Amino acid sequence: MTDRILVFYGSYRSDRAGIRLADYAVRTLNARGTDAELIDAKAIDLPMLDRMYKEYPKGEAPEAMETLAGKIREADGFVFVTGEYNWGMQPGLKNLTDYFLEEWFWRPAGIVSYSAGRLGGAHANLAWHGTLAEMGMVVISSTVAVGQIARTLDDDGTPVGDAGASFERAFGRFADDLAWWMEAGKRQRAHRAPPF
Repeated sequence: MTDRILVFYGSYRSDRAGIRLADYAVRTLNARGTDAELIDAKAIDLPMLDRMYKEYPKGEAPEAMETLAGKIREADGFVFVTGEYNWGMQPGLKNLTDYFLEEWFWRPAGIVSYSAGRLGGAHANLAWHGTLAEMGMVVISSTVAVGQIARTLDDDGTPVGDAGASFERAFGRFADDLAWWMEAGKRQRAHRAPPF
């Protein structure tokens, strides 16, 4: 059965350089034989969190929230593509993830960060690691940090130059690691009930 991966992206800015990285991730994961789908927080456009999905009576959650909850439950793994704002997380992506909790449990997540500067969103990458773990995901040790994103990927998300070649190698290792953890997670979920 084909692995199902959701690739989350959360910038609400008008000039979204990181979308090229999210598109690259979806395209590359699909080329590797997975079923990857982009989940764009701006396109889903949930309001600032007031009530979590689980706090709605059954069948009364907004349609976009209900649909996304189903996709998260059906996924085998997640990729979070995140920029860095003042050493922290993108608020749009954080808001989207906070609507859900149990839906995330017992699945691996990988983090791919980016920035216009040299550090590649490393601060946001680190912040997401602890947050995703707290939300019940197994955060894989492989990570990708893309510095100077405009010099690494062109507008269409195609790697360019030496930086692009280095990024492609790193993403390949990252995808291999995520695939290993998805297989492990699927086996555990098939044979064991969650310990709660």
